[in-house]
Parts: sequence; C-alpha cells; structure tokens
Amino acid sequence: MTTFDVYGKVALVTGGARGIGFETARALSKRGAAVAIVDLDEAEAGLAAAQIGVRAIGFGADVTDLAAMESVVLQTVDRFGGLDIVVANAGIAPKPATIRVTEPEAFDRVIEVNVLGVHRTVHAALPQIVERGGHVVVVASVYAFMNGVLLAPYAISKAGVEQFGRALRAELVQHGASASVAYFGYIDTEMVQVGFAEELGERFKATFPKLLMGPVGPDIAAAAVVRGIERRAPRIIAPRRWIPLSVLRGLLNPLLDRRNERNATIQGVVRDADRAANRAHSDRNGDRKAGNPTDGREEQEVAHSQDDLLAADGAHPRA
Repeated sequence: MTTFDVYGKVALVTGGARGIGFETARALSKRGAAVAIVDLDEAEAGLAAAQIGVRAIGFGADVTDLAAMESVVLQTVDRFGGLDIVVANAGIAPKPATIRVTEPEAFDRVIEVNVLGVHRTVHAALPQIVERGGHVVVVASVYAFMNGVLLAPYAISKAGVEQFGRALRAELVQHGASASVAYFGYIDTEMVQVGFAEELGERFKATFPKLLMGPVGPDIAAAAVVRGIERRAPRIIAPRRWIPLSVLRGLLNPLLDRRNERNATIQGVVRDADRAANRAHSDRNGDRKAGNPTDGREEQEVAHSQDDLLAADGAHPRA
C-alpha cells in the first residue's frame, strides 16, 4: 500500500483536548494538516484548537452519540472541505479492581465508550474516508494482548478495538483507504498518573517488569501515530519495547497467565483489591441502613469510586 502524505489533509481526533490526543493533533498540524479536535468539554476542545492554530477547530461531542459524531463530521467537512484522517482516541479506564467487585454500570460504561464510541466515531467518518482514500487510526492498548487481571473491562474493550481495526483495514483495501491499530504501553498521561496514584495501584504497577514500565511522554506516542498514518501501517506500537511481546504473544501469554495465577505478590494485590472494594461497599450499605444517607458531595465521591472513569489519552472522564 502506498504512503500517505498528511500535508493538506484534514484530520479529526477524538479525546483531543489533552494527552496523546492533543499531541497527535498538534503533530498533524505541524505536518500541514487541518485538525478537528473533539472532546466532551467544548470549552477545552476550543482551547486546545486555539493552542494549535488557525487551521484547527474544537467541537464538544460525546463519542457514544452517533448523531453527535455525524454532526461533527459534517461541520468539519463544511469548514475544511473534507475529511481524510480519523484518530479514534477517546477512551476511559477503571482503577484496578476485580471483576467480582466491579459495579456492572462501571464495567458497561468502559465498553460503551471504548468500543461503541470508537465504532460510532469511525462509522460517522467512513463515507469521507472511503471517498477520499483516507486513513483511520483506532487506539487500542497493549492490554489488547495482555492478561487483564484487575483491569478486565479495559482489557476487553481494547481487545475489541484491536479486532475492529484489523477487520476494518482488510475491508478498506477495496476503496484505496486504510486503517491502523495503535497499541500504547505505559504513556505518562493523566489516566496513568491517577490510575496508579493510590497504594493498591502502585503495588499493582510494581508487579510488571520494570523494563516495560518506563514511562514516555504523550508526544512520543503522538509521533508514532503520525508515522503510522504516513506509512499506512497496520500496527503502531509505542514504546517500541512492547513490540517483542506483541509479536510473541501466542508463546508468552500462557507463561504470563501462569505467572499471574502463581505469583504470590500478584495474588496478594488481587486479594486486597477484593477486600478493599468489599469494605467500601459494606460501609455505604451500613450508612444507608442506619438512616444516614450521604450528602450530595459524598454521593458524588461514592459514584466516582464505583465508576472510576478517568481521563484516558486526552478523553474527558465522561467522554
């Protein structure tokens, strides 16, 4: 497949107000592309666009709302004359917790944003991508091929995004268009910082091989995305140290699964995650049964502890 010069093209980036999304939009702009930035918070999207320059525009939209994403695409086409590149980057992640204690609503919300949000973003843009022989990037994660212990909804969603992107690439060939799946490891974003900020998260992070966990900035991930677009690459992996694990996943995953089952440190973190969630749930139920409902501010904190939907790659917590 031929290379793809982004100069003079039009790109749409979801979750573009901060993190990897913002850096990707900025990198594309520096290469000569016009950029539409999408974020749930319209003001933040507009601010991000203003930082990039006159060939950028910000939109407030929920990526799970197909009608809203169709409207964004139409407005982008009206403003810049077309749409050539879509980076479906918006996503959310829970804090580490076991499947047993994860609230179903929180689990479902991760799937809704990370899988259905990607589909609805891409679906809205595909008529333009096909017509103009463009390129789509869907943002997965190394969790697409890693064991999702304590992060099951996130891992499930990213495995789904991987399969979506692989199928999409094969289906776009007939139209002269293409797609990439982006797999990011430990990128120093707000999601990672907050997700590992608490004691349980720090202990969980410490169970990973140190060689894989050295953080890199979102600008490194963004540069990899732009290179992948220009090469119409099937896969974009950053940091590059994760490439061997991706290539050898079929051989290594059974060994890593066994490690998760037998490693005393990992099992200790899993056990404590179960207990911590149970204590919090019992405390809330006890307050309600005693006739001491939490006030509005406390209810918001409880809801956050149940949902734990954090900014991921520039996506708003409620993206």
